[in-house]
Amino acid sequence: MLQPKKVKYRKVQKGKGQLQGISNRGHRLSNGMFGIKSLEQNWITARQIEAARIAATRYMKREGQLWIKIFPDKPITKKPLEVRMGKGKGAPEYWVAPIKPGRIMFEIGGVSLEIAKEALRLAAQKLPVKTKFIIARDFDNA
Repeated sequence: MLQPKKVKYRKVQKGKGQLQGISNRGHRLSNGMFGIKSLEQNWITARQIEAARIAATRYMKREGQLWIKIFPDKPITKKPLEVRMGKGKGAPEYWVAPIKPGRIMFEIGGVSLEIAKEALRLAAQKLPVKTKFIIARDFDNA
Protein backbone atom coordinates (compact mmCIF):
# COMPACT_ATOMS: atom_id res chain seq x y z
CA MET A 1 0.00 0.00 0.00
CA LEU A 2 1.03 3.57 -0.59
CA GLN A 3 2.33 5.66 2.28
CA PRO A 4 5.11 8.24 2.69
CA LYS A 5 8.59 7.04 3.63
CA LYS A 6 9.12 9.97 5.96
CA VAL A 7 6.99 12.92 7.11
CA LYS A 8 7.87 16.13 8.88
CA TYR A 9 5.00 15.78 11.38
CA ARG A 10 3.53 12.47 12.54
CA LYS A 11 0.02 13.82 13.18
CA VAL A 12 -1.86 16.51 11.26
CA GLN A 13 -5.13 18.36 11.80
CA LYS A 14 -8.21 17.37 9.81
CA GLY A 15 -8.33 20.59 7.78
CA LYS A 16 -11.53 21.86 6.17
CA GLY A 17 -9.92 23.79 3.31
CA GLN A 18 -8.29 20.72 1.76
CA LEU A 19 -11.63 19.56 0.34
CA GLN A 20 -13.33 22.85 -0.48
CA GLY A 21 -13.56 24.17 -4.02
CA ILE A 22 -12.49 22.43 -7.21
CA SER A 23 -9.11 20.91 -8.00
CA ASN A 24 -6.74 23.44 -9.55
CA ARG A 25 -3.95 20.90 -9.99
CA GLY A 26 -4.00 17.43 -11.46
CA HIS A 27 -7.14 18.16 -13.49
CA ARG A 28 -5.70 17.35 -16.94
CA LEU A 29 -4.53 14.07 -18.47
CA SER A 30 -0.73 14.04 -18.48
CA ASN A 31 0.41 10.47 -19.21
CA GLY A 32 -2.33 8.26 -20.65
CA MET A 33 -5.10 8.59 -23.21
CA PHE A 34 -7.90 7.73 -20.76
CA GLY A 35 -8.59 8.54 -17.14
CA ILE A 36 -11.16 8.82 -14.36
CA LYS A 37 -11.92 12.19 -12.86
CA SER A 38 -13.50 12.78 -9.47
CA LEU A 39 -16.90 14.52 -9.38
CA GLU A 40 -17.07 14.70 -5.57
CA GLN A 41 -14.83 15.53 -2.65
CA ASN A 42 -13.70 12.93 -0.15
CA TRP A 43 -10.76 11.26 1.50
CA ILE A 44 -9.51 8.20 -0.37
CA THR A 45 -7.57 5.72 1.75
CA ALA A 46 -4.44 3.86 0.66
CA ARG A 47 -6.43 0.59 0.78
CA GLN A 48 -9.05 1.96 -1.63
CA ILE A 49 -6.36 3.16 -4.05
CA GLU A 50 -4.69 -0.25 -3.92
CA ALA A 51 -8.00 -2.08 -4.48
CA ALA A 52 -8.76 0.11 -7.50
CA ARG A 53 -5.26 -0.45 -8.91
CA ILE A 54 -5.56 -4.23 -8.60
CA ALA A 55 -9.04 -4.25 -10.21
CA ALA A 56 -7.86 -2.22 -13.22
CA THR A 57 -4.58 -4.07 -13.82
CA ARG A 58 -6.28 -7.46 -13.48
CA TYR A 59 -8.76 -6.58 -16.21
CA MET A 60 -6.04 -5.19 -18.50
CA LYS A 61 -4.12 -8.50 -18.19
CA ARG A 62 -0.68 -6.82 -18.01
CA GLU A 63 -1.05 -4.91 -21.27
CA GLY A 64 -0.92 -1.15 -21.40
CA GLN A 65 0.10 1.04 -18.50
CA LEU A 66 -1.70 2.44 -15.46
CA TRP A 67 -0.71 5.63 -13.65
CA ILE A 68 -1.94 6.48 -10.15
CA LYS A 69 -2.16 10.27 -9.97
CA ILE A 70 -3.01 10.56 -6.26
CA PHE A 71 -0.90 9.78 -3.20
CA PRO A 72 -2.08 9.25 0.39
CA ASP A 73 0.13 11.59 2.41
CA LYS A 74 -2.26 12.63 5.19
CA PRO A 75 -2.18 10.51 8.37
CA ILE A 76 -5.52 9.83 10.07
CA THR A 77 -5.33 9.10 13.78
CA LYS A 78 -7.62 6.96 15.88
CA LYS A 79 -7.79 6.27 19.59
CA PRO A 80 -8.01 2.63 20.68
CA LEU A 81 -11.42 1.11 21.47
CA GLU A 82 -12.86 1.68 24.96
CA VAL A 83 -10.47 4.49 25.87
CA ARG A 84 -11.82 7.43 27.86
CA MET A 85 -12.02 10.94 26.41
CA GLY A 86 -9.04 13.23 26.67
CA LYS A 87 -5.39 12.25 27.17
CA GLY A 88 -4.30 13.58 23.79
CA LYS A 89 -4.66 12.61 20.17
CA GLY A 90 -4.59 8.97 19.06
CA ALA A 91 -1.85 7.22 17.09
CA PRO A 92 -1.79 7.36 13.26
CA GLU A 93 -4.00 4.54 11.93
CA TYR A 94 -3.99 4.89 8.14
CA TRP A 95 -3.17 7.30 5.29
CA VAL A 96 -5.56 9.20 3.01
CA ALA A 97 -5.41 11.39 -0.07
CA PRO A 98 -7.81 14.38 0.05
CA ILE A 99 -9.65 14.52 -3.32
CA LYS A 100 -11.41 17.58 -4.71
CA PRO A 101 -13.87 17.55 -7.62
CA GLY A 102 -12.06 17.61 -10.97
CA ARG A 103 -9.01 15.66 -9.82
CA ILE A 104 -7.77 12.94 -12.16
CA MET A 105 -7.08 9.86 -10.07
CA PHE A 106 -6.06 7.14 -12.54
CA GLU A 107 -4.79 7.22 -16.13
CA ILE A 108 -4.44 4.40 -18.64
CA GLY A 109 -2.48 4.23 -21.90
CA GLY A 110 -1.52 1.60 -24.44
CA VAL A 111 -4.89 -0.20 -24.57
CA SER A 112 -8.06 0.10 -26.65
CA LEU A 113 -10.96 2.34 -25.67
CA GLU A 114 -13.18 -0.61 -24.66
CA ILE A 115 -10.55 -2.19 -22.40
CA ALA A 116 -9.69 1.15 -20.80
CA LYS A 117 -13.34 2.01 -20.21
CA GLU A 118 -14.08 -1.32 -18.48
CA ALA A 119 -10.83 -1.32 -16.47
CA LEU A 120 -11.49 2.19 -15.15
CA ARG A 121 -15.14 1.33 -14.44
CA LEU A 122 -13.98 -1.57 -12.26
CA ALA A 123 -11.46 0.72 -10.54
CA ALA A 124 -14.10 3.41 -9.94
CA GLN A 125 -16.34 0.89 -8.17
CA LYS A 126 -13.71 0.58 -5.44
CA LEU A 127 -13.61 4.34 -4.76
CA PRO A 128 -15.93 6.33 -2.44
CA VAL A 129 -16.49 9.17 -4.95
CA LYS A 130 -18.52 9.51 -8.14
CA THR A 131 -16.24 9.55 -11.16
CA LYS A 132 -16.33 10.36 -14.85
CA PHE A 133 -14.46 8.56 -17.65
CA ILE A 134 -12.42 11.03 -19.73
CA ILE A 135 -10.56 10.74 -23.03
CA ALA A 136 -7.59 12.83 -24.19
CA ARG A 137 -8.30 15.44 -26.87
CA ASP A 138 -5.69 14.04 -29.24
CA PHE A 139 -7.14 10.50 -29.10
CA ASP A 140 -8.15 9.10 -32.50
CA ASN A 141 -10.20 5.92 -32.60
CA ALA A 142 -8.52 4.52 -35.70
